[in-house]
Amino acid sequence: MIDHIEIYTAKMAECLRFYAKALGPLGYVQKVDGLAKGFGNESALDLFLVEGEPSKLHFAFAAPDRATVDRVYAAARTARLPLDRAPALAPHIHPDYYAGYLRDPDGRLIEFVCHQPEPAN
Repeated sequence: MIDHIEIYTAKMAECLRFYAKALGPLGYVQKVDGLAKGFGNESALDLFLVEGEPSKLHFAFAAPDRATVDRVYAAARTARLPLDRAPALAPHIHPDYYAGYLRDPDGRLIEFVCHQPEPAN
């Protein structure tokens, strides 16, 4: 089980703005402002940024429902963050896999995903 992620960036100020805007709809804020900058919500502190050579990786943030995935993507578009792929189902992964993708300032693929089915009306 993953407790937290620490990533290195050559663009700290840009990444701080990016993650603050991209993670805001999930309730995340910057909670630590030391050598490592930490983001979390009321129950977690799980993403840290450190100044250094950027690392290439892809990671996904869990969203509680598809509407939240859509909200994150819409907020990113409004904030003019780099968009990668609009929210959509990915049935090749599993029937309820719904995700949208952004790129952070270092070019990493950042995913917001919901594994739940669409609620019945």
